[in-house]
Amino acid sequence: MPGAAPLSRPILAGVVTALVGFTSSFAVVLTGLDAVGATPAQAASGLLAVSLTMGLACIVLAWRYRMPITVAWSTPGAALLAATGAVEGGWSAAVGAFLVTAALILLTALWPTLGALIARIPPSIAQAMLAGVLLPLCLAPITGIVANPWGVVPVVLTWLMFARLAPRWAVPLAFVAAAVVVAVSLVGEKAAFDPAVLLPHVELTAPTFTIGALVGLALPLFIVTMASQNVPGIAIMRSFGYEVPWRPAMLVTGLGTALGATAGGHAINLAAISAALAASPDADPDPKRRWLAGVSTGASYLVLGGFSAAFAALVTLAPEAVIPAVAGLALLAAFGAAVQQAIDDPGERIPAVVTFLVAASGISVLGVSAAFWALVAGLVVRAVLTLRRAQGPRPKG
Repeated sequence: MPGAAPLSRPILAGVVTALVGFTSSFAVVLTGLDAVGATPAQAASGLLAVSLTMGLACIVLAWRYRMPITVAWSTPGAALLAATGAVEGGWSAAVGAFLVTAALILLTALWPTLGALIARIPPSIAQAMLAGVLLPLCLAPITGIVANPWGVVPVVLTWLMFARLAPRWAVPLAFVAAAVVVAVSLVGEKAAFDPAVLLPHVELTAPTFTIGALVGLALPLFIVTMASQNVPGIAIMRSFGYEVPWRPAMLVTGLGTALGATAGGHAINLAAISAALAASPDADPDPKRRWLAGVSTGASYLVLGGFSAAFAALVTLAPEAVIPAVAGLALLAAFGAAVQQAIDDPGERIPAVVTFLVAASGISVLGVSAAFWALVAGLVVRAVLTLRRAQGPRPKG
């Protein structure tokens, strides 16, 4: 076709999509897995699992449906893990919760009523819960500057500079700055480490199931993944003229989550923000060729997965507060969007604020995390405040 862009253009767009997606949030994934009880080796295995499963899911969906469908790990879900912390039953119970999350995602494909129930959760409540979960993590750059200024300030300044010059690359380059800080620290301390830890590996964990982990982790993880990733992902793709097949997408991501769970992977889902990198005209002027960007994204994730252990080792060796600062910077945009959507409707503001505060409190009641109680509190307050409106005017006698 005369004037057609070279095939290298959508392929390169897919590589960029994977690089930005991976380097912008892998620290959040490792932080979340560590918080729910994973050892460094188990966290590295989890990062490998989600990298491989989302890479394969990208390739399958993009190739089969000839659309630039991209799949990502659940970054809000990882943030939820970090905010939840240790659950009843430890790491094996967290793995059990990952499997239940996979089952619920599969159920949305097979039983549309479940998807309809999730859709009935007011967006303000769901986003307020997410904002409350993200708040403690987003404070990490601030507290990190006080705890370790020499390590954190270069990371924050790098992020700020490129947030102005090249916003897409601000967080990845902040991670590069963090890597430099780690390298300087290791040289200064003359620290040694075993090169074997750089080799990717899978560490399987037998799941266990506890009420606290199922209610306090699996259910909020499922809701956050659906409301903050899958539903917006469908909308973003639709804005570029692509109608993503719902049932196949949920089947593929649900199966991917199930396959990765015992290796430590928490959840994969349709990409939301990063989806635009592969689906927009920047990837290719011809919408019919952009599916190549989806395949390229998946192949790039498979390659990046080979470096999962190295990334995990970098996090383990980092000085105090450096990696949490990178994770916090990576979540600032998501936090801002969640807050805006939570309070956008004045009529929903009070229930949203209650939801936000309960989620941010970090409380645990009966072994169930704050995220679940935040949803309960927000929905109860909303029901009370809208009760009279729902009843309608009384009939005149």
